[in-house]
Amino acid sequence: MNFGGHFEVAQKSDRLTFLKKQSEESEFWNDSQNAKTVSKEIDILQKQLENWKSAESLVSDSEVLIELGMEAQNEATLLEAEQKVLATKEALKKLEMAKMLSGPNDANGAFFQINAGAGGTESCDWVSILLRMYIRFCEARGYKTQIIDFTDGDGAGYRSVTVMVEGSYAYGYLKAEIGVHRLVRISPFDANKRRHTSFASVFVYPDVEDDIDIEVKEADLRIDTYRAGGAGGQKVNKTDSAVRMTHIPTGIVVQCQNERSQHQNRAVAMKMLKARLYEVEMEKRMAQKEKVEANKKDIAWGSQIRSYVLQPYQMVKDHRTNYESSQTQDVLDGNLDEFIRRYLLSAR
Repeated sequence: MNFGGHFEVAQKSDRLTFLKKQSEESEFWNDSQNAKTVSKEIDILQKQLENWKSAESLVSDSEVLIELGMEAQNEATLLEAEQKVLATKEALKKLEMAKMLSGPNDANGAFFQINAGAGGTESCDWVSILLRMYIRFCEARGYKTQIIDFTDGDGAGYRSVTVMVEGSYAYGYLKAEIGVHRLVRISPFDANKRRHTSFASVFVYPDVEDDIDIEVKEADLRIDTYRAGGAGGQKVNKTDSAVRMTHIPTGIVVQCQNERSQHQNRAVAMKMLKARLYEVEMEKRMAQKEKVEANKKDIAWGSQIRSYVLQPYQMVKDHRTNYESSQTQDVLDGNLDEFIRRYLLSAR
């Protein structure tokens, strides 16, 4: 079997060797920002090369076992070879995914926001279902998630919710979810048990603060504080700790209410703002006419990227790739791997 890509592996190996030598220099940690960036790249390259070596070893073992099994007509050896081939396919899928996640910000953490669309209470509840789905997806990868802002829904769920995700390639994976998501089900809020259609939009942008220096002038900011939402009774928040930050030149608004202090909420809001400003700047450099928010379509009929149908049949369909799954509960429990893989393949 010809296992291609050796030139690319050699390049990555050379790059890793260069960075390791750089990290061993006595003055390496004098520039903490650069040191952090280099260390992150070293970790990514090491993981990529480990995955390559593992896949290459599996391919070699599979070839040997198939050859031995065919020569001896040994059923046990052929069964072992079959299992090895299945493991090889999974390893190659990981390599394929790593190659697709090679964008400038794909390896970064992410912020994702879910907004309710047409459908009132139904759509607000749909936001909470999507939130659970994405948190489950992130947990399966060992990502850390934190709700940093939310607006309660009309009787259920959320009108809007923003989550910070920490973990390698969080943005690379989650960017595949940008768009409008449509739900069809028997409404739990309808006494007549009629079928309802709900919409919610998902938008994702990378956490880029650790990788670039975005200058934000204090004179360009309007900062408002307000009382954060939370539990009632003794736990009610009695201070104006939540922060809403408006970047006046661009009109970008971010807010955070999850942290305990106004200082912490301000720090997270600034982190979000820098990420948003970076995205806007990248859009300009790519000569695109629309700013980053233009990725959001109208949250209604005809604009959905994926439909989740629970009634009258069970089906989740991605309209960009036409990939379908009848395992609706499995998908809503966070199993989005194949949907994301198919989309990233088509996007290439």
